[in-house]
Amino acid sequence: MTIPEDFKTRLKIAKSKIKKEVQDLDEKKGSFMGNAFKLGTELVAAVAVGTIIGFILDSWFDTKPWLIITFFFLGAAAGILNVIRAAKRMQKED
Repeated sequence: MTIPEDFKTRLKIAKSKIKKEVQDLDEKKGSFMGNAFKLGTELVAAVAVGTIIGFILDSWFDTKPWLIITFFFLGAAAGILNVIRAAKRMQKED
């Protein structure tokens, strides 16, 4: 083999390795964004559901701010626990 052909072969190999690394990095970036979005959604959803339940119960029992406040904090605690569990699960997968 001549020197230019050998160089072309090595260049193709190097380009394919770089292309593969870039694709792997893009896939990881997407999965990190998905996981972050999932954790944020779980926290917000738990707080929203807790607050809505508190609002409904307050309107039934006519105890206006107390059940909203109570269920807001219960929803926040549940959301934080969900985020911690999901983060531990994600950490085990990696």
